[in-house]
Amino acid sequence: MNERRIRWIARIGAVAVRLLGWTWRVRFVNPSVVGDFRARREPFIYVLWHGELLPLLWTHRHRQVAVIISEHSDGEMIARVAHSLGFRTVRGSTSRGAARALLAASREVEAGFCLAITVDGPRGPAHVVAPGAPIIAQRTAAAMIPTVASASRGWRLRSWDRFLIPKPFARVHVAYGDPIRVSDGSPREAAERGDAVRDAIDAAAQRLPAERSA
Repeated sequence: MNERRIRWIARIGAVAVRLLGWTWRVRFVNPSVVGDFRARREPFIYVLWHGELLPLLWTHRHRQVAVIISEHSDGEMIARVAHSLGFRTVRGSTSRGAARALLAASREVEAGFCLAITVDGPRGPAHVVAPGAPIIAQRTAAAMIPTVASASRGWRLRSWDRFLIPKPFARVHVAYGDPIRVSDGSPREAAERGDAVRDAIDAAAQRLPAERSA
């Protein structure tokens, strides 16, 4: 995909997200988890599923958060939309530019910025946690906070992650789970924490309202 096309799609996408986002009725569940970390000015890592990225980009805009985004062409468009919403971006993934992305992401946390990672992205499988987030948590001593989103009404794309797009005027709920600390002595050991991260995200999802229909 050429640069001009990427630029125009990204601009249209940014406008569409803003138009949709302003109509959503957003409610946060268990927000004190994040509030306590921010009150202490302690950086942390949001861990989330790729399919819930869109509503979470909107609800966490302009909060001094860096987000890891793949270097693929679709990632370039997402990166530009994220940048327009006030996010810092780290390029790379577990499949492409992994070592560089882990180092750059760790530096963002060490500089005092929070980090957001789609732990099953950018290509899946869905809800299978890649080792990147636990490794960064081990290297930086930053806690991971499970973060989930739902919508009362929404579209689900026919993609590997069933990407969620809340419909106009939908109720959007964001829930936070209990922080996860990684105390392993090495990145190799931390990389084995994927199941624990998945279980923590699933537990956070239990906090979402029963009306969840998207």
